[in-house]
Amino acid sequence: MFAHQAHTFRQQARLSITLSWIAGYTNILTLLTCGQASSHVTGTASQFGRDVAEGRWRTGGYLAAVLAVFAAGAAVSGVLTEVGRRRRWASIFVLPMAVECALLAAFAFLIDWNALGDLGHETAALWLTLLPSFAMGLQNATITRISGGVVRTTHVTGVLTDLGHESAIWALRRREPGQSPPDQGTFASGWRLLLLASIVLSFALGAGAGTYAFDHVPRWSMVPACAFFLWIVALDLWQPIASTVSDAEHGGSLHAALPRGVSLFHIRTEPGRLGRRVRMPNMTLWAEGLDASVRVVVLDVAGVETLDRDDMIELQALARRLVATERALVLAGVTRDRFARLRDAGVLETVDPLNVCSDIELAAAHAITLLDGQTSRT
Repeated sequence: MFAHQAHTFRQQARLSITLSWIAGYTNILTLLTCGQASSHVTGTASQFGRDVAEGRWRTGGYLAAVLAVFAAGAAVSGVLTEVGRRRRWASIFVLPMAVECALLAAFAFLIDWNALGDLGHETAALWLTLLPSFAMGLQNATITRISGGVVRTTHVTGVLTDLGHESAIWALRRREPGQSPPDQGTFASGWRLLLLASIVLSFALGAGAGTYAFDHVPRWSMVPACAFFLWIVALDLWQPIASTVSDAEHGGSLHAALPRGVSLFHIRTEPGRLGRRVRMPNMTLWAEGLDASVRVVVLDVAGVETLDRDDMIELQALARRLVATERALVLAGVTRDRFARLRDAGVLETVDPLNVCSDIELAAAHAITLLDGQTSRT
């Protein structure tokens, strides 16, 4: 879930449904324990302005700290993901999610200590809001980046705004199909509205579940959300990721015959842990590290045991990335069956079908032809 960009509605829906309820759950527990929201800062900013205007500097300073740590959490997310990107980590989003998991676990311990009376009132109010606020800022920034700005899980103000606005556009377009505005892009679709509604409902569900847990087991009320979050982070860490290696690293010899401007790579997989399927690496991120001289990329996917829908999406995202940088992608190791699945998944709308080959030598020869065509045009 946290290994790749969320390119499709299904991937974005998984993110929103999974994490919005955790945000709602965490937020309601901070409200119940010390009366302060942690997952969204609109109301906090309003309270801060009111307290400053009325001269309540102590309360204003506390609210300023809540705002600051939310922003700090978002900044830490940016640092962690950027470090991962620069160091070419296989998954740049799992680390900030693991950090959030640790923060929420610490929050769970604080709730336990507060229920036992081991924390003073001021200390409880401080840590029971600052710690989860930091975690929510980190989560919101990370998920926003994974989804490309489509999914925000920690607050519903903007989500409800989009839902109301786009539902009106969707209704008008359904009523007058020929009058759809030209600037709406992917907005106002039924799937988009369903995604927005799922975020609101998941957040509310989390708030309800958190309230129920706090009413019945206040000391351990945060444990269910922490356990679930730990489980999904552990699944991402446990699932093996294939590697993308050059032909030389793979032990091949074709690279020696290829001209400068054509590079050959292989998707290499190791046996999965306990039989778990090996997933495709983040190909968009990988493409950022290509040498500037490379104009045609030959990618051998014969080593991928099964190309599922998520793998197809990753290949399509790679093709779009290469097209945006005026490069070409040639796929090798594609059987007749895989060609049909690539076509059905829409990948061949981005990758020219002529650039899909079953034989790696044929793919290399075709790549040279493409490079010559690019050279002649320039």
